[in-house]
Amino acid sequence: MISETSAGGASRLEWFKSSYSDSSNSNECVEVAAASGSVHVRDSKDVPGPHLAFTSDAWAGFVSYAAGR
Repeated sequence: MISETSAGGASRLEWFKSSYSDSSNSNECVEVAAASGSVHVRDSKDVPGPHLAFTSDAWAGFVSYAAGR
C-alpha cells in the first residue's frame, strides 16, 4: 500500500463509485480509480484529501477476500 496526498497525478485519475453505493446518500462512499499497475481509493466526502494507492495484485487480493464475506 502506498499513502499519498491527492496533489500531483491524482487529478488525472478517473474516479468512480460502486454501483452498490447508497443512492439516497451519495456522499458516504469510497471512490476508486485504476491506473497502470495500481488502484487508488479515496473518501468521497474528502475529494481533495489524501487517497491510498494499492498495487494491482494487492487490490485483487482484497476484492477476492471481500467477495467471500
